[in-house]
Amino acid sequence: MGSDWGQCQQLQRKSKQFLVKFLGLALLVGLSSRLLFSGSPMFTPASELPSESVAERSDSTAGFSEEAYKVPASTDKSSIPVPEAVTEDQVSKVIELIRCTMPDADKCDLFTGEWIPNPTGPTYTNESCRFIESPQNCMVNGRPDTGYLFWRWKPHGCDVPPFSAKKFLGGMQNKCLALIGDSIFRNHAQSLLCLLSKVEEPVLVFHDDHYRSRRWHFPLHNFTLSLIWSPFLLKAETFEDDNGVATSESKLHADTLDETWTSQYNSFDYVVISGGQWFLKAAIYVENNAVIGCHYCPKLNLSELGVQYVYKKTLNSLFHFINTSEHKPTVIYRTWTPDHFEFGKWSSGGVCNRTAPYKVGEYTGTDLDRAMQNIELEEFTKAIGRANGAKLKLLDTFKLSLLRPDAHPGPYRTFHPFGDDKNKKVQNDCLHWCLPGAIDTWNELIVELIKD
Repeated sequence: MGSDWGQCQQLQRKSKQFLVKFLGLALLVGLSSRLLFSGSPMFTPASELPSESVAERSDSTAGFSEEAYKVPASTDKSSIPVPEAVTEDQVSKVIELIRCTMPDADKCDLFTGEWIPNPTGPTYTNESCRFIESPQNCMVNGRPDTGYLFWRWKPHGCDVPPFSAKKFLGGMQNKCLALIGDSIFRNHAQSLLCLLSKVEEPVLVFHDDHYRSRRWHFPLHNFTLSLIWSPFLLKAETFEDDNGVATSESKLHADTLDETWTSQYNSFDYVVISGGQWFLKAAIYVENNAVIGCHYCPKLNLSELGVQYVYKKTLNSLFHFINTSEHKPTVIYRTWTPDHFEFGKWSSGGVCNRTAPYKVGEYTGTDLDRAMQNIELEEFTKAIGRANGAKLKLLDTFKLSLLRPDAHPGPYRTFHPFGDDKNKKVQNDCLHWCLPGAIDTWNELIVELIKD
């Protein structure tokens, strides 16, 4: 169930766009039957996992302006390029595309469904797990409601089994897994550590100066979990303190991936990787060592390129690196994580005080959320078409995350934030997730992606 459906469902979403283009390639489609009968192989894609640590507000969207980003009326719908010569492999990919758009009772879309009541609640608590860090330890910090703990994700047409730490560690024997990205991966890593520590306590074997990048080892299973801090995935210079206060715009080298993670890539068997909300911050963009523009820099005499330009370019570089690398780990790309700020943003008084999930269709995210995810789906689909032996999987957490405005720390990112004044204005976190909580589901979905 669902082992290669992550790729199928992405192709399915874009079937209308692609099928129009492929219908125009009459020669290509016409040759498919001849090549099939001559023994052309079917294209069968493959899949994989979480990361980060220290001060919470360093991961905020400070410097973000709602008006600053540009969301065009229509985004670039470029897809697999038209080949100059027809090959068996290209025809096989067309057939795979068509197969994925057809109904299949044996397939399950893990990422389309709803949250349903779960009376049994989470499998760990803030008392049983020592890996929950203060900003996500909502119960200890005084959150009064507990309803957010009693929901589980139910895909349409199937179920996601509860996470089995024993099976996961057994499958990861002698393996290395890396979670690469920003503080959402730190949040994710805490969840995974809590789930796995029920079977074996890991040993922290490495951390950087700020505990942003870390590595744990599970000696009984010889399993290594790495959390790698790379919020842009690109080479970047940032100028923020631990509270997220910036003294200048970040500088992003839009044509250069971050060596922090690329230099370690060959040591990993599984990689879970993603971009994220750091791209919304004010930044200057550099290519070929020359400044080409910026995002949200009104005081500078630079062209406003918008976040979508550099995000698309980053993902294109990322998937090119994966596809052309001689090392072929299973790579899982996790999609955009929406926030649930209302009445403002991180730095402008936004709050999140809902106590139940949204119903399906009740909230579909912001224009920016959808634009950023659309870029991801386009770039991922193109990458699948050029995989060249790479084992790519998609962890599409967008919809299931969108439905959980109740699962964030909100004001309870610090210990009893209101004190004796219930009307006190405090900083809310409507991006990261309480633990235990909704983010635990991500690990269950990862198991489904890689179990085959």
